[in-house]
Amino acid sequence: MERTLTASSDSRAAGGPLPSVRLVGVTKRFGDVVAVDHVSIDIARGEFFTLLGPSGCGKTTTLRLIAGFEEPTEGTILVDGVDMEGVPAFRRPPNTVFQSYALFPHLSVEENVAFGLRRKGVDKKEIARRVGEELELVGLAGERKRKPRQLSGGQQQRVALARALVNRPAVLLLDEPLGALDLKLRKNLQVELKRIQREVGITFVYVTHDQEEALTMSDRIAVMNRGVVEQCDTPEAVYDRPRTTFVAGFIGVSNLMPGVVVSANGGPARVRLDSGVEATAQADGLRSGERCWAVVRPEKLTLLSADEPAPPDRPSVRGLVESSLYLGTATQFVVRLPDGVTMTVLVPNVDEEARRRLPGAGDDVRLSWATQHMHVVREEGSRVGEGAATSGDGQRAQAPGDSAGPAEPALTEEGK
Repeated sequence: MERTLTASSDSRAAGGPLPSVRLVGVTKRFGDVVAVDHVSIDIARGEFFTLLGPSGCGKTTTLRLIAGFEEPTEGTILVDGVDMEGVPAFRRPPNTVFQSYALFPHLSVEENVAFGLRRKGVDKKEIARRVGEELELVGLAGERKRKPRQLSGGQQQRVALARALVNRPAVLLLDEPLGALDLKLRKNLQVELKRIQREVGITFVYVTHDQEEALTMSDRIAVMNRGVVEQCDTPEAVYDRPRTTFVAGFIGVSNLMPGVVVSANGGPARVRLDSGVEATAQADGLRSGERCWAVVRPEKLTLLSADEPAPPDRPSVRGLVESSLYLGTATQFVVRLPDGVTMTVLVPNVDEEARRRLPGAGDDVRLSWATQHMHVVREEGSRVGEGAATSGDGQRAQAPGDSAGPAEPALTEEGK
């Protein structure tokens, strides 16, 4: 039975708008395996929200819980303020787009898109109008009579998207919809998906393991690991200000330097790295004496010759070049510091003359960086961040290289 969220627990009671999707303390267990662990998320109306993480992190299970293919062991899921407890998947407001497309091979493009409307008994003229609108939106107006087997993978995915959008869902759930496509087509469709989402203005909840895809498309990202949300924030914040070592290591390439907090006043902290360098960095919630990891992205580092002094306001450390790799737009260096830590550095390839001056393997160099580009996280124990997403007691920070945890259950045909 559907239950409407009461004003006392409604976010509007606190002066905010009603979330499109709300998860409150949601847990899902499969026997002894905790696939989703006390996850609480508010997803705003019209937001492009991404669940990001490695295989087995709980992102697909979370999507299946919202869709109604699974029921939570604990917690509450609300869509537009209505409790979804006991509401079957086919009666829930969200529609789902799968990686497998799930098109009817014997039906044409327009018949596939119209299928749901016909089952609902919508008037034929209204069906024709809405199907035409959606095919125009996804760029397939000229392919309406073709069968799925006559389409490319990207075109089939557009048909699946149009079939979901034609029902005008309050929320669209997308389970790695671009995962089966080649790189160039996937990048093109990323741009198209974001354009479509902005035009239709509905809430997208998107699942992916591709960090670049998440950063490119999302308004906010929930980074999941072992069933919990490690961080939920904007793409810029997740990339530049990771809250755990897992987020720092999973999103893009990070350099993590071990150290200890010398002094902290609730904001910027003085950190002494194991390499001997002392620097000031943002260190939310850390206390003096705590072990930590200092995070600096490869493109934020400046590579200098060993005898070239760094500017006085920039921390620096000496190291030895282990390797270099030409990447086209940049050259990637791996530099080993005195404490054994290896650092990845990206140097833009400005011109041929500049490239000739770059160091080679075995050269002594100096790395420097601006203090605002260094962020510090705890060495052990993951802090639950403030904001719209929190997670339960099972959350912990993970050093680079930790495994992703138990695998998620497969999406079965019955579940679809």
